[in-house]
Amino acid sequence: MRLSIIVPVYNMASDGKLRFCLDSLVTQTISDYEIIAVDDGSTDDSPAILGEYQEKYPDKFKVIYHEKNKRQGGAKNTGLKVAAGQWVGFIDSDDWVTPDYYEKLLTKAEQTGADMVGCDYTLVTEHTMVPGQKVQNNTADQTGALDEEKHKKLILRSGSMVLKIYKREVITQNRLDFPEGIFYEDNCAGPLWSFYFNHFERVEEFNYFYYQHAVSTVHHVTESKCLDRMKAANLFYEECAQRGFLEKYFEEIEYRYTELHFVNTLFSYMLGAKKKKLSFVRRLKTEITQHFPKFQENPYYQKLTNEEEKRMIEKMMKSTVYFFYYYRMLTMYRRWRKGTK
Repeated sequence: MRLSIIVPVYNMASDGKLRFCLDSLVTQTISDYEIIAVDDGSTDDSPAILGEYQEKYPDKFKVIYHEKNKRQGGAKNTGLKVAAGQWVGFIDSDDWVTPDYYEKLLTKAEQTGADMVGCDYTLVTEHTMVPGQKVQNNTADQTGALDEEKHKKLILRSGSMVLKIYKREVITQNRLDFPEGIFYEDNCAGPLWSFYFNHFERVEEFNYFYYQHAVSTVHHVTESKCLDRMKAANLFYEECAQRGFLEKYFEEIEYRYTELHFVNTLFSYMLGAKKKKLSFVRRLKTEITQHFPKFQENPYYQKLTNEEEKRMIEKMMKSTVYFFYYYRMLTMYRRWRKGTK
């Protein structure tokens, strides 16, 4: 088997989302591949739709049903356990790809000897094969044989995992998987997996269509989702420590943790959460100082973190109470100013 495509599915039946995704997979130009759709306890018509595709394409379409929802990480792990392909790819069940998407990735791998291959993506708001906003996922200076410097760049910016294919033997030999039961599982798995691959290449085309819609994970900020992002970062830290990467790549891991666990979570929470709690902000401060008490001295933090964010974090580190109420007042003022223009 050349390729296994793993599709986590949860309540994607409406508006043709699931069918549009699956139609793009069953019509791929390659041969000798399998589609492993894992229904993660859906309560809509998704299981019935998956059953239709399994009946119509019995040689390439396999469905596994979860009784209990395990989030995308759990569904991906289930798919990995039964995958038979030399290569493994993942796709979100509300996205889709061009007919030659996987052929181009596999061809690049065969031409270069890479064990991980990616591409870029396009943002769209409707079901179409016409590209919208084009977004680069990884950069040229991350590609080729992965020496220490390139591994550092991949830790900092690993890029989306659904935009890559992976040599399956690397995954199995190194016991790689995903956190289960949380959102943002890729925040842990993406940079962690990158340690184990030796050669990364990319196809400089926009062959993956990322569908933006109202129920997407990224469009709603809740305390629960923020806690999941913190948990993903903590799991990343623990895995790096257990697998012996923390010392060699300390600055990169420190910054990646700081960015995921602390900076992104803090400001998305303060801007987007409906019921903000001082106790949550205090927890953020406690956990970052427990793991990396000198994170503000990190050279990547100094270079890459927004200057205003650094000023706000400085206020927070001095007084959580002052920061909490100051930032809320500042946000309300800016919204008022914007509304008066």
